[in-house]
Amino acid sequence: MFAVEEFTGEVVVYSSWFYDNVWLIPALPAASFLIILLFGKRLPYKGAEVGITAVLAAFGLALLTTFTWIADIETDGGAESHSEEAMAASGPELAVEAEDGKEGLKFSRGAPVINEVEWFGIGTDANRVTLGAEEGAAAADGDADDHGEGFGGGFSIPIGTLVDGQSVMLLFVVTFISSLVHIYSTDYVHGDRRFTHYYAFLSLFTASMLFMVLSSSTIQLIVGWELVGVCSFALIGHWWEEKPNSDAALKAFLTNRVGDIGLLVGMTILYFAAGRTFSIPEINEAAVAGDIGQGTLLISSLCLMAAVMSKSGQFILHTWLPDAMAGPTPVSALIHAATMVVAGVYLIGRLYPVFYEGFGIAGGSINAMAFIGGLTTVGGGLLAFVQRDIKKVLAYSTVSQLGYMVLALGVGAYTAGMFHLFTHAFFKACLFLGAGSVSHACHHSFDMKADMGGLRTYMPKTFWTFIIGTAALAGIPPLAGFWSKDEILVGTGAFPGTDGNGTFTIPFIFGLITAALTAAYMTRCVWLTFFGEYRGHAHPHESGPRITVPLIILAVMAVWVGFLNMPTAFVESVGLGSGWAHKFEDWVEPEGVATFVGGANGFTHAKPSLLLAIVATGLGLAAGLIVWRYYTALYAKDPKATEYSDGLASRNSLAAAGHRVLEQKYYLDHLYTDVVAGGTKGPLARAAYWFNQNVLDGVVNAAGYVSTLVGRFVYRYIDQGVVDRAVNVSGQSASESGRFLRRIQTGQVREYASLMFGAAAVLAAVFIFAF
Repeated sequence: MFAVEEFTGEVVVYSSWFYDNVWLIPALPAASFLIILLFGKRLPYKGAEVGITAVLAAFGLALLTTFTWIADIETDGGAESHSEEAMAASGPELAVEAEDGKEGLKFSRGAPVINEVEWFGIGTDANRVTLGAEEGAAAADGDADDHGEGFGGGFSIPIGTLVDGQSVMLLFVVTFISSLVHIYSTDYVHGDRRFTHYYAFLSLFTASMLFMVLSSSTIQLIVGWELVGVCSFALIGHWWEEKPNSDAALKAFLTNRVGDIGLLVGMTILYFAAGRTFSIPEINEAAVAGDIGQGTLLISSLCLMAAVMSKSGQFILHTWLPDAMAGPTPVSALIHAATMVVAGVYLIGRLYPVFYEGFGIAGGSINAMAFIGGLTTVGGGLLAFVQRDIKKVLAYSTVSQLGYMVLALGVGAYTAGMFHLFTHAFFKACLFLGAGSVSHACHHSFDMKADMGGLRTYMPKTFWTFIIGTAALAGIPPLAGFWSKDEILVGTGAFPGTDGNGTFTIPFIFGLITAALTAAYMTRCVWLTFFGEYRGHAHPHESGPRITVPLIILAVMAVWVGFLNMPTAFVESVGLGSGWAHKFEDWVEPEGVATFVGGANGFTHAKPSLLLAIVATGLGLAAGLIVWRYYTALYAKDPKATEYSDGLASRNSLAAAGHRVLEQKYYLDHLYTDVVAGGTKGPLARAAYWFNQNVLDGVVNAAGYVSTLVGRFVYRYIDQGVVDRAVNVSGQSASESGRFLRRIQTGQVREYASLMFGAAAVLAAVFIFAF
């Protein structure tokens, strides 16, 4: 992020071994992938020990990098001040050129630290800090980067790492949750036929996401983005022998390719619009400074939104995400909590100036991002109601919560969106791993209606951790989801007295509806799974410590991480100093954020509202209570029942139609599978075949027939009638001439003398009569 200001002869540069060597964090799981793939089957634990060791080491480095970043933000403890004389003495790596009489620039807290190596061009290794302003930049050779004149000429691609609040936050989340998933998997997939393969790709999946998070250029980001997609394909289709699993993997891969077209087009537009640069900070700076036109920013933002819609499951490209539940449950937890599906949200945050200026968020009331996010958050919540598979309930819940994050970013609530990404990772991982624990006890079934019920007495640890995750997801205070959800609603600026970056009334209504929906469908999920009578077979039991300990850790995180961004009024009301307020905002969103986004449009933080928090929480509690009363009444009527046989859908045609639409998932799968794919393979393919046989082949056959006729004509009348006849005539003439000459040329001298005499006589007669 950019946070720069003018200075008077001094530049402040963050310096830390962890910043310089942050590349080790993705490198460790990447190396683990290679080791497991090559030697895993020969190791005692089939490669699991390598994967766990590597990801724990990466988590340790990420944690230390996070602490270093927080220390620098809080105290500037890692910063080094350099006067102009000191810079000149220290070498070119800290040199700052002054232009147009300006003394230069200074970093303020939270500016990005970039370590790059220039590739594909003339350049040397550079350990540099990019100032992100047009006045100058520090580079290894003391000159500004030259990214060339375009794809046709010489240019260089910077390959390196970008460390800032957003990337540090994701480093912590990804490595933390991946570590727990690695440990959890040792029990969950124990004895699997492709155990080693599983751990290899789990490591590569983690490495790919970390690589993308640290990308300093759009080229790197695209590479990391695609690697995440490839790994998800391998893990979703882990049990590829079963056709539904293979279909789900292909669906995820192909759906994401649709959005990736938008990613490539959008990045290409930004490359040229920002002055032929791949550098993410430079692109952001160009957007903030007004160097890119509004129309260009809008087009590139819309293209990039297509990528966000596919990767982060936004309506209407969300259909792959619930089907991705075909993979092992720990993979589902990793995908839905910390890796693939948050990549789109991360992309928006990383290029937020582009979206902020492109969609004209400042002072607005609606835009494409906010509307798509709002529609997704409500649509996903409604679909979660009609699922009987516990993992699909959580999958549609993820769709809904991702919509919440996109909505937040669409209304200008940057910190709220990033904070919800952060809190959601912990309680959603807790819920998915809890679903895996339940399935583990129910003979690997995920059917809540047929094989679950009453499990709270058999699995108390799983039950209580699941309850905590559910309460956090539903936004019940004081758990994590409450704080981030409340910030998003406040950030819309539609509630009186909140003063956001605009007045986004429609997204605000979407957000309130989702608050009620989330509590309602999670209450249904909890009841069908843990209450009533057990409807399954055999005897369920609590999972082992390698499953329950990660659940307990995640549940604890779901309780306290929300306190990292408490409003000032709250911390003061409970007797804490104001310094405890908005810590997440301070660490992830640096001061000087007006320079980061908004430019002349400005950028404000909405004011918290106690009344809005009460209203939103009240809606959630009321919706949950209604669902609870429904199921308690049903239980009193039939302890094993999961729904009323004479329910509203059976008595009301409108309710039945609505229920049918939800069961058919808005008919989007029908549209894609039957209409688009089926139409392509069916009527369209038949039409193309008919066109090929009757039009193209007809043209070809007609051309061949005409060519045959022409050939016959040429052969008969030209070749045979003219050419051959002329040749024959000339031959016959030559033969006749030869025959005549043979009669004259007898070889007898007296005959030649007679001819000469006759010729002389004729010639003499000519001369006599002529003259």
